Amino acid sequence: MGYLLGIDVGSGSARCGVFDGHAHLMGVGVHPIAQHRPAPDFVEQSSDDIWNAICSAVKDALAEAEIDGVDVAALSYSATCSLVLLDTDHQPLALNEGEIPWNIIMWMDHRAQEEARLCNDTGSPVLRNLGGAISVEMEFPKLMWVKRHRPDLWSRLGYAGDLADFLCFKSTGTLERSVCTLACKWTYDPDAGGWDHTFLKQVGLDDLLDKAALPARATAIGTNVGLLTEAAAADLGLSSACKVGMGLIDAHAGALGTSGLAESGIEHRLALIAGTSNCHIALTRERIEVPGIWGPYAGAVLDGWYALEGGQSATGAALDQILRVFRAPQDNPHETLGRAFLAGLAGDPDYAAELCVLPDFLGNRSPFADPSMRGAILGLTLEEPETLVPKIYGATALGIAFGTRQIIDAMRVAGVPIRNIDVSGGHAKSDLLVQLYADATGCDLSLPACPEPVLLGAACAAAATDPAFATFRTRTGSNPGRLVKPNRHRAAILEERYSVFSRHYPALPAKPKPVARALWPETEQS
Repeated sequence: MGYLLGIDVGSGSARCGVFDGHAHLMGVGVHPIAQHRPAPDFVEQSSDDIWNAICSAVKDALAEAEIDGVDVAALSYSATCSLVLLDTDHQPLALNEGEIPWNIIMWMDHRAQEEARLCNDTGSPVLRNLGGAISVEMEFPKLMWVKRHRPDLWSRLGYAGDLADFLCFKSTGTLERSVCTLACKWTYDPDAGGWDHTFLKQVGLDDLLDKAALPARATAIGTNVGLLTEAAAADLGLSSACKVGMGLIDAHAGALGTSGLAESGIEHRLALIAGTSNCHIALTRERIEVPGIWGPYAGAVLDGWYALEGGQSATGAALDQILRVFRAPQDNPHETLGRAFLAGLAGDPDYAAELCVLPDFLGNRSPFADPSMRGAILGLTLEEPETLVPKIYGATALGIAFGTRQIIDAMRVAGVPIRNIDVSGGHAKSDLLVQLYADATGCDLSLPACPEPVLLGAACAAAATDPAFATFRTRTGSNPGRLVKPNRHRAAILEERYSVFSRHYPALPAKPKPVARALWPETEQS
């Protein structure tokens, strides 16, 4: 049968997991990737650096699993929704001069805020798939920024793609694109089966499909898009007989590797992929629009299901910032401060009640869709640092959990019956965050049995390329992992704090009125 590789590129590292046909994780490789910040709100990466990191991670994973590369039957990629730019020769189209060709505008790059506003001012029907507003973190504002501010680069552009799609291109030469990436970040509408050409003209990107080498139709996740080229196989240490499955965004891979594996009750589950930032993905059988929540996207995680995506742009990043600013203890600071905050709450229900942290350090992605929002620490005193810092850290963690509660509340108002949360990512390793997510939302939390659910989701996409792995997904759901229930006493105490927290925000958007879905005329589809 052979083995499968799930390969994921996050914000700071490339990772590879080796799985056997029974969905057992055999080995993992991790390699760091670099970021470049040439100006405030600008965050860039290099596709060459990322490819090299992937190659190292694959070889390390194979070595740990004690498996020869020729025995890998298929692989697939998940990645952050960062924008890769190549020139007409398909070489990196560098945004800045230097030894490293920085040719990727990262998802967290916020340079295109004006362009996002212009997109939203169109009032286009495409915004109905985006919770009513396009985000500065999506690809169209970034592409508009390149065309408006760097016409020298636009004139040389020969390919623009989400990172997961670029990796498929790098591996096989395919120009096919994932329905996950195009629907979630490029305004492609799977329901309509194409692009809204009126919107392209409205935002000055009527030449985009040709310039970016975009297809008329998106490709389903897990579709076999080809075999590894000889060059890619040599770089990765694999065989050119290895199949490549169409990939997906990293958060959506996390949803596929957790909630997407449930045997029943998927519509009651929220996949929380939590690390540097948080993504919240719910799956519904019917199309449901939620103000401030991206989607609904047909087929972005599972065929036959719509995906709704909420998000918090800075969560782990916000906690890291607290550590830096307040000079937290050096030894395991997240664990040390988290344990201190939980102990404080256990001993005194009013512990740190005077503090309220608004965690919008990088704007509010959901449910208010306002990148101009900023974080705040309210209720500071002249308390000694050794007792104050754990409170500030814990209050920040609580603010993050309350932000997730706001997203769940917005989904529930619109008719999405969330009852359970499947947590994956770095936050699943934090006792503090896991318990606060449960207590603040009232949901049962499931922690995955597989230590790498995002890699597992990518491996599920790889498995779909080969009938020999037909039972791979069903085997993954056989072990539900650990269940964490809310502490009812603490949840009642936190309810008042949530009320105080919510006073600093607008009212949650009300349930939208049902509107007939109008598809574009056949002549305007491509």
